[in-house]
Amino acid sequence: MPDKSHYLSLQPSEKAIFQAAANIYAAYIASNQVNNDNQAKLMKKSINAAIAIAKNVENIIQSDEEMSADPSL
Repeated sequence: MPDKSHYLSLQPSEKAIFQAAANIYAAYIASNQVNNDNQAKLMKKSINAAIAIAKNVENIIQSDEEMSADPSL
């Protein structure tokens, strides 16, 4: 039986969250914290951490487009 292929089409912001979450999850793996019992939990925790980081970055830093769109500047 042939392997089932999966295709994803992520938006740029989703790609950024994916990469950050993958890096966080890789750190859990590298520090031997991941096992069969907590694998899904740590993966979800990594995704949530990546989202929280992205939201904090968005709140703290305004992009050039956001700054130029602000008429008060």
